[in-house]
Amino acid sequence: MSLLSDCASHHLENLNERVDLTFCNETQLTELNTVLGLSDFIADSLIKQPELLAELYNSGLLVSAHRTVSLQEELENNLNATNDEPQLHKVLRQFRRKHMVIIAWRELLGQASLEESFLHISFLADQLILQGMNWLYEKQCSEQGTPFNAEGVKQSLYIFAMGKLGGRELNFSSDIDLIFTYPEHGETKGGRRVIANQTFFIKLGQRLIAALHQITADGFVYRVDMRLRPFGDSGPLVTSFASIEDYYQSHGREWERYAMVKARVIGEEGEYKKELEAMLRPFVYRRYIDFSAIESLRKMKAMISAEVRRKGLKDNIKLGTGGIREIEFVAQAFQLIHGGRTPTLQCKGLQETLKVIGEIDALPAERINCLLESYHFLRRVENILQQIGDQQTQTLPTNELDKCRLIQVMQFNDWDSFYQKLNGVMKNVHDEFNWVVGDNEDEKHSDQDLCELWALDLTTQETIDLLIEKGITETLATQLSAILLSFKDDINKRPMGTRGQETMAKLLPKIVEKICAYESPAELMKRITELLLQIMRRTAYLELLNENEGALKQLLKLCHASPRISSQLGRHPILLDELLDPQHLYNPTELLNYKTDLRQFMLRVPEEDMEQQMEALRQFKQMQFLRIAAADIAGAIELPKVSDHLTYLSEALMGYVIHIAWAQMVEKFGMPSNVIDTDRKGFAVIGYGKMGGFELGYGSDLDVVFLHDSEISGQTNGRRAIDNQLFYFRLGQRIIHLFSARTNSGILYEIDMRLRPSGDSGPIVAGMIGYEKYLRNDAWTWEHQALVRSRAVFSDDILLAQFNTLRESVLSLPRDKKVLAKSVSDMRKKMRDHLNRAETGLFDLKQSPGGMVDIEFIAQYLVLAYAAECDKSLCKWSDNLRIFETCKELQLLTETQEKSLNKAYYVIRDAAHRLTLNKQTRIVDKKSIEAECQAVIKIWEQFLD
Repeated sequence: MSLLSDCASHHLENLNERVDLTFCNETQLTELNTVLGLSDFIADSLIKQPELLAELYNSGLLVSAHRTVSLQEELENNLNATNDEPQLHKVLRQFRRKHMVIIAWRELLGQASLEESFLHISFLADQLILQGMNWLYEKQCSEQGTPFNAEGVKQSLYIFAMGKLGGRELNFSSDIDLIFTYPEHGETKGGRRVIANQTFFIKLGQRLIAALHQITADGFVYRVDMRLRPFGDSGPLVTSFASIEDYYQSHGREWERYAMVKARVIGEEGEYKKELEAMLRPFVYRRYIDFSAIESLRKMKAMISAEVRRKGLKDNIKLGTGGIREIEFVAQAFQLIHGGRTPTLQCKGLQETLKVIGEIDALPAERINCLLESYHFLRRVENILQQIGDQQTQTLPTNELDKCRLIQVMQFNDWDSFYQKLNGVMKNVHDEFNWVVGDNEDEKHSDQDLCELWALDLTTQETIDLLIEKGITETLATQLSAILLSFKDDINKRPMGTRGQETMAKLLPKIVEKICAYESPAELMKRITELLLQIMRRTAYLELLNENEGALKQLLKLCHASPRISSQLGRHPILLDELLDPQHLYNPTELLNYKTDLRQFMLRVPEEDMEQQMEALRQFKQMQFLRIAAADIAGAIELPKVSDHLTYLSEALMGYVIHIAWAQMVEKFGMPSNVIDTDRKGFAVIGYGKMGGFELGYGSDLDVVFLHDSEISGQTNGRRAIDNQLFYFRLGQRIIHLFSARTNSGILYEIDMRLRPSGDSGPIVAGMIGYEKYLRNDAWTWEHQALVRSRAVFSDDILLAQFNTLRESVLSLPRDKKVLAKSVSDMRKKMRDHLNRAETGLFDLKQSPGGMVDIEFIAQYLVLAYAAECDKSLCKWSDNLRIFETCKELQLLTETQEKSLNKAYYVIRDAAHRLTLNKQTRIVDKKSIEAECQAVIKIWEQFLD
């Protein structure tokens, strides 16, 4: 253990420079030396607060197992002497550090049990939250008045402590998930002005989060996560009891039931607290034995496995197979199934819950003991890992020093013996987990004869003969033989672990057997082997396909239908998890649910980890793309709906990216003065082209223009105040970066800003008035054409109304029809000369005469030519089909012409989608589309020639 000695010596030397250690006796010095070798966090804390060591030794806290009363009184005394918020932040941070040092010290030296650590970590968090809230409440009441309800009853803030904090089993370095609420609406009394209770409590919540979460010179108290509140990030920070109750009764989802199992109320004792504790019980616990939860539990089991694969987790004692989460899941399973009929199961702590499960004979005593012992072992390992550096980690260390620290505290002689014990514990947990939630399906095995394809070193002829024996024709057997032998050769050139080899030996015969049922099986086999080469080092995904017959069937079906999907699955193996649930796979998200589903998906990602946030956004997009494409291929959704889904998805992602970018900018610079004391951003995104016209395809980029309020003079209100104009410029830059930065899952979307005023030379974010002046005075005809296919895809109500009015007024400008027709026709000719890629006898779906651009230009011409003299409804829509429908109603088009344009539009768009899915260009045989393009040309000649 020389590594520990060297580390201890280094820390002791640094500490000696700041603290006179002569007050320590020999026993204390020995103890200090040991703990400094085990924990960088303790060493750093003593160096940052040099007086802390003497205080700890003199107070006797390091040898006290019963510290809760003194801890509460000490914090009360400290806060009574606190005068302002900066001092509050300092007191809370230093107090937290002091008592976390005590907890880590005692546990690392074997002086405290795990139960003692749980108790003190959770009690410390409760007191820091509660007393910090109370101090801020009194401070705010003195500034703004005291909140009362309509009957004159004083109102207080209440907090749901979620997760391990709710169960009083908080781990050493943990986020805290909170939900804020207050009893009733009303207003303040005694302040300079009256404000609504909700406004008061939102401000109080913001101050409390800052007191806990904000990083100062003294660090932070806790990372605070508020995303579990009703409606997530898009919901208000604080809501009334009635709103909370209404949300969970009307909108509460299954995962929120699981979250609420451990929810514990922190706040003022009394009737309000009792009411809140009882309010959500019917949502969490059904009155009957809820066996319907079993299917949900199985889906959550699949989600756990998917998350492990998605994050590539190895040696993670929380999320990995057999980790802490699986124990939590077992306990919550019994709570949700039986808790409504067995009130004793309605407890918060996991250990308490497991003991009750044993007492009611829901699980045998030996299984309960196994789970409890495993939980103690894993949570002790977790605490030690986090006490090393006060880092939120559950992954085993890879460096030798931290390995030594862990096995020293866990009292193992070497790493191998510890690792063997850990694996045994996690295997036991996973066995219990499967016993509770397993689906009892018999494992399906492939045809043993075909196993020879992988297991034996067969020649080309031997491979052909084996395939022919299985009923495969000689021609196909020859083709498959060449593909399989080439694949085996490629595999042998790359390192592949034993588990991977064993899994591939089972998987490949299954694939060969199944592909023979498809048309062009050799082509499909080629796509599948290319995919397998890309995921071969991700053994978990090979196992997923091998162990899930349904997932393998879906893979073959999708890869057969689309080489684009095949290559997408190879590039992004996490998408293979989507194959587990065919019902979900072929039923894309409801159009209006993309935003809520995205918020729910992002809950799993730490807000402060921007790299993970960006990766998760891209993963969400890829998953949704796969579902849309799968439904498209299966014929479950029609062409317009495909584009609708792709467009609504892009809008959800746009909104979330803006939310992230805005939060980052506000944290850094404060709020722009034009939107302070409002819930606005004063910022809008205008979608043009395919996004504006609800016509996005699988490979589309996003044509957008960024706008801000017209009047934005002034500065932001942050510590680093900047001009509002600069704020919005940097906001635009940040949004573009979040979209275009390349992560493991690629970019989110290509963002095209060339349609902004003055094109590439114009400002990234334009003011609304300047935008209107440009469109009226300086824009070319083609820019007015583009405006036809534009709409606000992100905006507040004020900017939305301004944009719609602006768009309508510009589109309705009087125009000379002959001049307009010539301008539109000249632009079309120029485009065709430069962009048409079709040779003789072929047809460019986009650029050939009668193609998609001609259809779009006809729609744009009709709007620009007749909007001034017709009903304003001609300016209402941004998509071609509804423009044509309006033109028919206004008798600008005959019913025959409308049907011809619609038919050509559908045929061309459908062909383009099919070609994109098959990774082919937009060039087709002219004969296949002759009738449709001639109809378009005829209408073009009527209006534009």
